[in-house]
Amino acid sequence: MFGAVATFLFGMSTMTDGLEKLSSGRLESILERLTSNVFKGVLLGALVTGLIQSSAATTVMCVGFVNAGIMKLRQTVGIIMGANIGTTVTAQLLSLGDISSDNLLLSLLKPQVLGPILATIGIIFYMFITGGRKKCVGQIVLGLGLLFIGMKTLESTVAPLQELPQFREMFVAFSNPFLGVLVGALVTALIQSSSASMGILQAMSSTGVVTFHIAIPLIMGQNIGTCITALLSGIGASKNAKRTACLHLLFNVIGTIFFLLLLYIGNAIFHFPFWYDVLNRSSIANLHLGFNVCCTVLLLPFNRQLVTLVEHIIPGDADQREASVLDERFLSSPSLALEKCHDAVVQMGHFAQENYRLAVELLDHYDPKKLERLNETETALDKLENTLDNYLVRLSDHSLSAEDSAKVSELLHTLSDFERIGDYSVNLSEAATIVHDRGMTFSPAAKAELNAMTSAVDETIDKAIDCYTQRSRELALGVEPIEEVVDLMRDELRSRHIERLKNGKCTVELGTQYLELLINLERISDHCSNIALYIVRETAAKDSLIRTDSHAYMHALHHGEDAEFDDMFQFYRNKYYAPIEQPLD
Repeated sequence: MFGAVATFLFGMSTMTDGLEKLSSGRLESILERLTSNVFKGVLLGALVTGLIQSSAATTVMCVGFVNAGIMKLRQTVGIIMGANIGTTVTAQLLSLGDISSDNLLLSLLKPQVLGPILATIGIIFYMFITGGRKKCVGQIVLGLGLLFIGMKTLESTVAPLQELPQFREMFVAFSNPFLGVLVGALVTALIQSSSASMGILQAMSSTGVVTFHIAIPLIMGQNIGTCITALLSGIGASKNAKRTACLHLLFNVIGTIFFLLLLYIGNAIFHFPFWYDVLNRSSIANLHLGFNVCCTVLLLPFNRQLVTLVEHIIPGDADQREASVLDERFLSSPSLALEKCHDAVVQMGHFAQENYRLAVELLDHYDPKKLERLNETETALDKLENTLDNYLVRLSDHSLSAEDSAKVSELLHTLSDFERIGDYSVNLSEAATIVHDRGMTFSPAAKAELNAMTSAVDETIDKAIDCYTQRSRELALGVEPIEEVVDLMRDELRSRHIERLKNGKCTVELGTQYLELLINLERISDHCSNIALYIVRETAAKDSLIRTDSHAYMHALHHGEDAEFDDMFQFYRNKYYAPIEQPLD
């Protein structure tokens, strides 16, 4: 029996993991963006949970979104209600075992027949077919097959128990509603899956001892037990995130109390004829679905009151601390975690760009307040880089698809590039500080040259951030031509400034700072080029040159083998280099 339960739970876990990987964060993004009203939230909660088959996972996402400041507490009410409806899909699938037709097609839908077929197909897809999405499909089909196999094995192992008086007495004890709710909640809390505990109850129905009055408190208890996952995820979270987890529990407890009172008082008065009816798998699945739909219909009009109540249960103002986009709860859904990491890397890019522009302003007009702001932003940038790096390392410990593993690698490289841009911007500010503190001034020619080069680098940074944010190949292809112009300017301006030093038109001390500026500007441009190349490579065809040999690709660009690149290079050369091509002194 324990082996059957293990197979069943492993099948459930395998199927859920495959569904989450296949969604690639899209379902979570829908939750994040499309919760403008509570009715839409119910539909979305049911849809997402129906696809990933875990109401706990959906609720944990909500806790994470609220903790990250992405969603408000009120937006989660409908999603949580819908999640309870969506989680009933597995029970409906398992009810296929009640099919008793001799029709060949219908017979194939029976778990004892369908399970081995699905498991075989799934293992073939998972083991022998390449491609991330196909592998996920194989994992889903394999999990569903194991689910059916475990279910049927569990039924066959518990069937002899119906002859034991002790087994029947145990189930009779569950007719006590308080004990039934408690047992249902404890079992579900232990395995952290109401779908799995529901499947076990459906398997027990084959013994013929599961009646309506026994099943109803167990089902209600299972709904309460599944809240444990969200409650655990709320530990250490913001106040509103804790309220979100509590809201899930509150909704299920209120629904359980209301319907238990309604049913037991109603039976005492009207003596329901179905009270002692023996239930099969389909009846249990329909009872589960009906209970969750009725709870939602009952409590949906009181969604605002539910929020008010949970705010009284967990009193105080919402935390004002800065929201953490990289919430640890997202780690259980790698695709969503990667999406949030991408957002954080984009934020790093904006920090780096802000510092670059502050450093350039310091060169034109030194201001201690701007320097202080630059140093504060650099601290924030370094902190974010360290947080992101650790987060991605932890994410790598999870089971990732090949596509997600590649994204982790790209994110690590990109965050390093943005961090280096920030560091080189600090170097620019240090050079500006030295020039200011020592009372030195660049010649008009040197100022004009620096203005041209800093403008070119500024556009390079701008394009690098935009192409990375939008994952745009078109924007990314525009970065390398500017970078090539920056390289040209660095070489020419360095030679030109050395001549000024030889002719005594500039001091050695000031000349050193000028050359230091050129070096740092060119290195910033190099890192922008790296970022753009990640996007070009990612969006290119699998057999393209940049994917097969990136060095050959770069060689082709810089040796006149790409007409589009040459045209853009000439455009930016005329824009930035041509105005200073002739020495101004």
